[in-house]
Amino acid sequence: MIKVRPFIEAEKCIGCGRCVSVCPVKPCVIEMKDVDGVVRKAEIVHPEVCDLGKACERACPTGAFSFKD
Repeated sequence: MIKVRPFIEAEKCIGCGRCVSVCPVKPCVIEMKDVDGVVRKAEIVHPEVCDLGKACERACPTGAFSFKD
C-alpha cells in the first residue's frame, strides 16, 4: 500500500508559518526550523501522524506544500 505523505519544497518556502498554524494534528506534522541561523523554513517532522486533510497545502501562499506518494 502506497501512503501519500506531505512534502515541502524548501526553495519555495518563505517561512511564514501558516502551515504550522492551521495543522489540526498534535503534535504538529510541521515545525519551523532555522536554516543557517537566518532563514526560517517549514520542515516535516511527524509525517506519520498527518491526517491528509491538506489544510497546510491550502494555507501555503507560495505553493511550497504538496502531497506525494
